[in-house]
Amino acid sequence: MEQRRLELQASLDSAKTQLARNKLGQFATPTALATDILCLAKSLLREGELVRFLDPAFGTGAFYSALQHCFPDRQIQWAKGYEIDPHYGQPAQSIWQDTTLALTLGDFTTAKPPGNEKDKATLIVCNPPYVRHHHLDAHEKIRLRAASLHAGGVDLNGLTGLYCHFVALSHAWMAQDALAIWLIPSEFMDVNYGRPLKEYLLKQVTLLRIHRFDPNAVQFDDALVSSAVVVFRNSPPPAKHVAQFTYGGQLAAPSLKRVLPIAELRTEAKWTRLVHASEGRVATKGHAKLADLFTIKRGIATGANDFFVLPESRADELELPRRFLKPILPSPRLLPDDEIRADEQGMPMIDRRLLLLDCRLPEEELRRDHPQLWAYLQLGRDRGLPERYICAHREPWYAQENREPAPLLCTYMGRTGQGKGAFRFILNHSKAITANVYLMLYPRPPIARVFRDHPDALRSTWTALNAIPWDELLGIGRVYGGGLHKMEPKELAEAPADSLLAALPEAMPRANQLTLSW
Repeated sequence: MEQRRLELQASLDSAKTQLARNKLGQFATPTALATDILCLAKSLLREGELVRFLDPAFGTGAFYSALQHCFPDRQIQWAKGYEIDPHYGQPAQSIWQDTTLALTLGDFTTAKPPGNEKDKATLIVCNPPYVRHHHLDAHEKIRLRAASLHAGGVDLNGLTGLYCHFVALSHAWMAQDALAIWLIPSEFMDVNYGRPLKEYLLKQVTLLRIHRFDPNAVQFDDALVSSAVVVFRNSPPPAKHVAQFTYGGQLAAPSLKRVLPIAELRTEAKWTRLVHASEGRVATKGHAKLADLFTIKRGIATGANDFFVLPESRADELELPRRFLKPILPSPRLLPDDEIRADEQGMPMIDRRLLLLDCRLPEEELRRDHPQLWAYLQLGRDRGLPERYICAHREPWYAQENREPAPLLCTYMGRTGQGKGAFRFILNHSKAITANVYLMLYPRPPIARVFRDHPDALRSTWTALNAIPWDELLGIGRVYGGGLHKMEPKELAEAPADSLLAALPEAMPRANQLTLSW
């Protein structure tokens, strides 16, 4: 039956475009992973306990197939599923028609939960649709938010992915002490929209375990998403309850294990790094952070890099006035060195010298006084650039965000590999600004004075930044499938900075009190 189901799954997937399945969040669970999850469920249930099984996002039935493999028929009291897409649901009904499965073709998020305890599930296992919030219209978001609050007491905001609503809505379908196992993106553990779901896991149910897969070992062939298995019971957490966090390897044989008190989870903003915290590399309260030393901003978003960012030779060829051009660094992959030296004019001494077009004069004045620039802007107007989202919100549409050069930079994203970290810190001696593939670190006033009075302090700080353990930086950022890591300004601001303070010159004997000086 499993072989037949896999052949059916492959056939149905091939009949849909990748884009269509991505939009609906349809990523089939691999057989081995489904089996591991149901075997885990069996180990957590009492010997011979009757199973009332529910899968709210059934697909073709990977978990139901694994249920039959792991549990004897006599232990399965009933099995139910919901599938919203008839493309998968109707063939699934056909392939499982000779079993006791009750599969409903419909939207689980609109289904009425049972009122009788014996009609509720004792085991919920689900890989819910990974539909990002921007694929949900405003009315749907309002409906889902109200339904999730009513069913599970979880107040999810408008940036929440559909999978979080599935977890909240299923609460009303669980019998007392029911076991739930969810295969969901691990990002909920770190992002702001995941906070209500984490509150639910800590207060309304008993969190048993979270296993996070190594992001370099993608669980789905057709989705670059870092996955986690979340396991809990529908009962309030006991006093001094502890949860197990595991990482990497297989579900039954993880690479790392850690047991954490619920009290510790309540004070930690980013759960993905907790399994590594035993190594002593997570910043603790009372220690300095980068936010105490720097203001951190993303580089600029031009709205059309191929138009506003020009090679220096191209700008000269077009005879664009230099007063409206400023140096900008190329992509990090085009920077072989992490130290950017500058010539006498502040231009970066690199092979690929780029200039950013930035002008605030009205077009009428440009047409009269700077005809070459005006002619170039007409090329952008012909392309419809003034109507693009970013350009349309600027006045004039060809004026850029105001950014000063920053002496220190950090790459916004990257991949791990060959023992190297995902993020690079760059020492910038030039007047070049950056696009939004970089984070720009601006020293706060006391640090700026140190850099001014002690020229070597900037280099010492750069060295200290590069000495931050790379896995510690990974812990404060976010990770996606395939090992792609990203770091937002607020996340980098949380990086520990004690080593940076120690690198400052002795002329600042009260450097550890810097946070009190503004």
